[in-house]
Amino acid sequence: MIADFHIHSRFAAACSKQITLANNEKYARIKGIDILGTGDFQHPKWNEIIKKELTEDENGILWSKTKFPFIWQSEISLMYSQGGKGRRIHLVVLAPGKEVADQIIEAYKKRWRIDYDGRPIFGTSCIEFTEMLMGISKDIEIIPAHAFTSWMSVFGSKSGFNSLQECFGDQVKHIHAIETGISSDPIMNRRISSLDNFQLVSFSDMHSFWPWRIGREATLFDCELKYKDIIKAIRTGNGLAGTIETDPRYGKYHEDGHRNCDVHMNYKDSKKVNGVCPKCKSQMTLGVEYRIEELADRAEPKNVPKFHSLIPLSELIASVYGMSMVSSKKVWEIFNKLIAKFKSEFNILLKITEQELNEVIDPKLTKVILLNREGKLDLLPGYDGVYGKIVLNDNQLIQKQKKLAEF
Repeated sequence: MIADFHIHSRFAAACSKQITLANNEKYARIKGIDILGTGDFQHPKWNEIIKKELTEDENGILWSKTKFPFIWQSEISLMYSQGGKGRRIHLVVLAPGKEVADQIIEAYKKRWRIDYDGRPIFGTSCIEFTEMLMGISKDIEIIPAHAFTSWMSVFGSKSGFNSLQECFGDQVKHIHAIETGISSDPIMNRRISSLDNFQLVSFSDMHSFWPWRIGREATLFDCELKYKDIIKAIRTGNGLAGTIETDPRYGKYHEDGHRNCDVHMNYKDSKKVNGVCPKCKSQMTLGVEYRIEELADRAEPKNVPKFHSLIPLSELIASVYGMSMVSSKKVWEIFNKLIAKFKSEFNILLKITEQELNEVIDPKLTKVILLNREGKLDLLPGYDGVYGKIVLNDNQLIQKQKKLAEF
């Protein structure tokens, strides 16, 4: 069961106004996702839509009229001060059913506004927030979102902590998993021994339903389609079958860099210049790789769970045909041709054979799909809000090396 439990509605800032439950379901099926989060369940207008269009069963699963499952889910932004430092932490919240979701909403409304944004900002600490939700129901699950991303995360270089214990205090006993985020993967996370007792999950943080966003990261479950079994898997690992990750270099905050100066570099080179941009002399945005290296207490990872590293199919097609836009007509034409033949994107990326692919597409695209499956694609890493780029020729790498040599 492939799940994406970090979704947004059209009422969240910087999210597509075309997001509907029907569109989310349509493209989840195309992607190969088996269950979604509702996204933003506390927003009054979106909550009304959820209750109108979905029907909840006795196991806490919501069903569309066309029999696609969802669970109650939202993301909350906390902004506060702790330890003499401003903190900005995003948390994914999962709820066991309508009754508890309504109780969460009432608790929010007593303290904060929830109608202005699908991802509201609350001025409270992770400790207080967790204690409040656990007072409602111990079946609520709280997951630190995109845990290492520079901004808005529990370990981020801009406002994060050095451990979950430091962030959540005595409430850390209620935290069972972290979301890896697109700029890190389980190999990186498992170099930090303090995370050994926490599960690793991965979800998309989808701001639009298009196939290069929805399900770009996902979690694999081997359990019954029941909220209690899903949460048991997240909490214990029993029934957690792994994750689908993007290559960390694809993420927008993998390396250190300064977008305005077109400067980015890996952790080692960044350390040589003390994280200062060689062009403008201002502080670069320190990326996920940097934070992993700061927090890691072992050179090699231990007990790395199973995961697949995949770049979205639309990105592969665009790179092969030299398209700057994944939404171009050419990309859609090839994408739809593949989906019509092989049913879903994950099926294409993970299972379809070389011979079967060559019967439908150019062998050069087949080669890139297979390299992607094997984790052998070259990428120019993302930095300071810029996504990483697939490299299919040496010229791009040579240009980067020349830039670094200048500094």
